[in-house]
Amino acid sequence: MPDQEHRKRLDALDDRIAALKGKEQKPHQEEHYSQANMAWRMVIELVSGLGIGFGIGYGLDSLFGTLPILLVVFTLLGFAAGVQTMMRTANELQRTKSAEAAGEEKRTEDGD
Repeated sequence: MPDQEHRKRLDALDDRIAALKGKEQKPHQEEHYSQANMAWRMVIELVSGLGIGFGIGYGLDSLFGTLPILLVVFTLLGFAAGVQTMMRTANELQRTKSAEAAGEEKRTEDGD
């Protein structure tokens, strides 16, 4: 009998803790992985832009016989495209964080 009574008290305590923490709160570890995933996404976007520009430039230089000119031009264009895509991702992340902060602020105002 005492085990059942202790179990009920522990369950009630767990329920109270969960209610105080809020069910929509992300654990710190999930937020860290989300930021790491965004960072890797941005690195991959930059490197892929460079790689695609390099490949196109090298292919066109091989085709036309003008080895360094188009390679350099398209590598720079690929870098610019990679930076632009990376900045777009950063803006998307910033908008998401702002929307989450505005939602938390609204919930806090409604709760008071």
